[in-house]
Amino acid sequence: MSEGILNISNVQISGSVSCVPKTKIFNLENTLFNSPDEAIKFVEMTGVEEKRHLEEGVLVSDLCYQAAELLIKKLEWEKDEIGVLIMVTQTPDYLIPNTAIILQNRLGLSKNTACFDIPLGCSGFVYGASVISAMLASHSFKKGILLVGDSSSLLAHKADKTAAPLFGDAGCATAFEFREGKNFNFKLWSDGSGFKSIIIPDGGFRNRFSEESLHVLEDSDGSKRTRVNPKMNGTDVFSFGITQVPREIKSFLELINKEVSDIDYFLLHQANKFMLEMIRKKLKLESAQVPYSIIKYGNTSSASIPLTLSLLGADARNKKIAMCGFGIGLSIGSAYFEIGDEFINELIEYEG
Repeated sequence: MSEGILNISNVQISGSVSCVPKTKIFNLENTLFNSPDEAIKFVEMTGVEEKRHLEEGVLVSDLCYQAAELLIKKLEWEKDEIGVLIMVTQTPDYLIPNTAIILQNRLGLSKNTACFDIPLGCSGFVYGASVISAMLASHSFKKGILLVGDSSSLLAHKADKTAAPLFGDAGCATAFEFREGKNFNFKLWSDGSGFKSIIIPDGGFRNRFSEESLHVLEDSDGSKRTRVNPKMNGTDVFSFGITQVPREIKSFLELINKEVSDIDYFLLHQANKFMLEMIRKKLKLESAQVPYSIIKYGNTSSASIPLTLSLLGADARNKKIAMCGFGIGLSIGSAYFEIGDEFINELIEYEG
């Protein structure tokens, strides 16, 4: 095995369904901006023309539930065949218990199903895929569902110009199963020295929630947030995105003996369009190789990669796919796999 590469044999991805809320938010009409010119500049930089927000009382687990129900139905799987259910999210229903266990009951899965959450954001889909694939490759389980999603619109402060117009909500369900001859490659990378680059300072056990946690702080650009809202060091994150991410992708392709031209689609975390275009150009990728979901759905955190996959529809079939999720941590996850000709791939709106 090549150093740094996780090679997983006899596992395939069989289908993916993404679910988005019906409520659309258009950034050119966003009253958070001081002028139309400011709104236009934001859209040109980030690419986010519109995005989806959860309706009152709806959680990302509801989106994942609906996506999983349709996916299981389309695949014609028996629910007692599903041995693993993993939920990747930073916006769980509760601090405890894990949301995956709640969804096991809602979905009517067997009580023998292994269920747990992975609290990771932008790179979470790739990390989650590596975990569920390894569990299936162990021969202990035959089928599993990976759920990913974040309701980032609920995390961001409504007056934070850097976050509120950027983040959208989505939930996705992806099916993995044991299948001889099918393989995955993964490369996982982390740098905890950058953990403060994207952080919610208060509310954990390092900095307990207090009255001061709700005091509104204002940046020089007029953005406002409290210490229980996400805070991002834009300069550090941007530098990380345009330097370390392309470096990691190049390293990954070299380790699995693939050229850029061998890959049909590169599914990248939808951080912002300007950053993605710089990554694309550094890697010398064709525009057609890098599909976007950020334009219509915003930055959907852990859901951005499977949501982008769902937008491809039937065109994803019989394709060679490379994925790279990057961000919070700081962390990067890269993966390569091939999609078959019976792949289920759909995008739906949430029906409450």
